[in-house]
Amino acid sequence: MLEKYAQLLVDYSLYLKKGEKLYIKSTTLAAPLIKEIYSLAIQRGVIVNVAMSFEGQADLLLKYGDDEQLTYVDPTYKEAMTQYDAYLFIRAPFNLDAQDYDSSKEKLYREARKPFTQSYYKRNGNGEMKRSLCQYPTKASADLASMSLEEYSEFIFGACKLYDNNPKESWIALSKMQERIVEKLHTFNRIRYVNENSDISFSTEGRTWINSDGKTNMPSGEVYTSPVENSVNGYILFDCPTRYFGKDVENIRLVVKDGEVIKWEAEKGQEVLDKVFKIEGAKFFGEAAIGTNYSITQITKNILFDEKIGGTIHMALGQSYPQAGGKNSSTVHWDLICKMDVGGKIYGDNTLIYENGRFITT
Repeated sequence: MLEKYAQLLVDYSLYLKKGEKLYIKSTTLAAPLIKEIYSLAIQRGVIVNVAMSFEGQADLLLKYGDDEQLTYVDPTYKEAMTQYDAYLFIRAPFNLDAQDYDSSKEKLYREARKPFTQSYYKRNGNGEMKRSLCQYPTKASADLASMSLEEYSEFIFGACKLYDNNPKESWIALSKMQERIVEKLHTFNRIRYVNENSDISFSTEGRTWINSDGKTNMPSGEVYTSPVENSVNGYILFDCPTRYFGKDVENIRLVVKDGEVIKWEAEKGQEVLDKVFKIEGAKFFGEAAIGTNYSITQITKNILFDEKIGGTIHMALGQSYPQAGGKNSSTVHWDLICKMDVGGKIYGDNTLIYENGRFITT
């Protein structure tokens, strides 16, 4: 199964070519998958650089590091973000529990890397860099999803369509379906999400809807854009549980006026919201999206999977997507999910285009 996973990532998600440079970032737990990817990429003539962190590495730096150590950025990482052709980030966490750090240290660490984060977003947006984000099954992620490691592995492989006879062809079929949705959405200038607890709208005039078909995330299954920054108005309840800064957050209610979040509350994790909204750019939305992957049905508190669930929408606070025309800049990009399968509606301008978790026509 890892061989099929590696082949899908190398040949479909990143479509690597001879002479291209690939940067792989993960933890040592993902070594079995990295080995398969490395072997296949090398056979394809790709130049590969691997960065694997050990358990507790980031914790040690944030706990004991001084200013010089916190602001030091690995030269290979700098080069990868500014010059490499492809970037693969494999999530494989040892631990997902929250850690308490000196907030000034966290800020110093983030700010030192911000220029390279922005370079990554820009290069990915203009097509200079291909990227893919995927998941390797670990006990920490399985525990968070309330699954055994075996169940979680099967969940990941199923979500990536690896049990299909030809996973690549399955993703091509999904891509064609989503392209019809994108074409329809491009005929509207304003989108409105409505359900029992939400009524929020935004302009997409001059912005691009993106068909996320497994090229930038694996798994995928969503269409997304960056809304016009000052055009978002209304209120919304994000009713799918999530995590940020290693802490659980549930039932987030936001009120938005002229693009800016002016009121926020959560039934659980209020302190996380308060912390996020102190970060520059986090009070504005960088993304609005619609999940289309109906084979993912279970919330796992892992945004890579949860935001793709068919019958949901999500909006992300913070960093925009330049490739969609977005202009908001932030070190935050936090996707928040809202169920639409019972009574949810989406309007394009004044036309009802989606109801009860499904597009009316595609």
